[in-house]
Amino acid sequence: MKISKLILAGGICLSTIATVFASNVELGPRPNYLINQMADSALKQKLLSCASMPFAKTNFSIGHRGAAMQFPEHTKESYIAAAGMGAGIIECDVTFTKDQELVCRHGQNDLHTTTNILSSDLADTCKTPFSPAAGDRKAAAECRTSDITLAEFKSLSGKMDAANKSGKTVVEYMNGTAGWRTDLYAASGGELMSHVEYIQLIKSLGAKFTPELKSTVVEMPFNGFTQADYAQKMISEYKAANILPKDVYVQSFNLNDILYWIENEPEFGKQAVYLDDSYNRQDFDHNKPETFKPSMQDLADKGVNYIAPPLFFLVTLENGRIVPSAYAKSAKAAGLKLITWTLERSGPLKTGGGWYYQSVAEAIKGDGQMYELLDVLAKNVGVEGVFSDWPATVSYYANCMGLK
Repeated sequence: MKISKLILAGGICLSTIATVFASNVELGPRPNYLINQMADSALKQKLLSCASMPFAKTNFSIGHRGAAMQFPEHTKESYIAAAGMGAGIIECDVTFTKDQELVCRHGQNDLHTTTNILSSDLADTCKTPFSPAAGDRKAAAECRTSDITLAEFKSLSGKMDAANKSGKTVVEYMNGTAGWRTDLYAASGGELMSHVEYIQLIKSLGAKFTPELKSTVVEMPFNGFTQADYAQKMISEYKAANILPKDVYVQSFNLNDILYWIENEPEFGKQAVYLDDSYNRQDFDHNKPETFKPSMQDLADKGVNYIAPPLFFLVTLENGRIVPSAYAKSAKAAGLKLITWTLERSGPLKTGGGWYYQSVAEAIKGDGQMYELLDVLAKNVGVEGVFSDWPATVSYYANCMGLK
């Protein structure tokens, strides 16, 4: 039986997983598939030349929710898969339960699309019970971590994040996985994880941590639990596990969370990652520095060292070529380190790549250009790391180019 299968089956204890993965990074066929889709170029030849080299974990490769392209996100199985594909840093999106315990979920209100809650005994805890599609009305539901306890949360199973809004039954609604993903690794359900369990697992895998403090859908304070309590509790769980601050890249879209860590937990705050959601502002233009609010220099002056925008913020087209954007240049000029998201989240790129590629869509014709974009991000933009739903793609490039 392969090592990865033994681990998933519980045949190897967590204390030995780090040793196993230190010498058993398996990138699989996808990197080679993507390289073969590339037009002939010096980059393609360089990538082809690395096919038989040994591969190792790299901090340039960040597992976005684990390996969410094919494994249920934020599950034990997804995290193990990400480490096995060379992700040196692995993400847990952090939210909280009714009893104020921290858990790994992309949103406080996504249980209806990421777990089996609607088909479980906990369906009646949902904020909005399932309602089937009828006529022009789409199927809907909303189920929150903050409405169940940690024990109840742990009784659920993870599934691929999807919903069929045309579904007339719960089974139909839950069966909405995109065709370019798969339910193969979700068939028996994924094991959900508390934040504490995530810390233990990622430590055993020999990887680093990037927890994101998620925005809440409930009003804070929540039963006396303030935003500061929430931000502090996340840090405190790393301290309790004796995790070194240098191994943790805390994240938030809320600048006040970043500033809280900088002021109150400076060792963790020095590499806190501000996630930029300026795409929600109509006046924002990634090529017009006057629309950056706050400015890059303002962020640096506040003590922010890392900023993480989506892929398309960092690149633009110049005579049909992908080049760094004004946003990327401004961030570098202010001394900010850049991390970006999310590769392998758009499906096939033959129609331009969708939301993540919107600033270079005219030049994107197929999957092979994923590596062209990655090369510009690494060499010309100078990003520190790239989130990916399938870390093997980024791990291959980083190993080939000697990025640690």
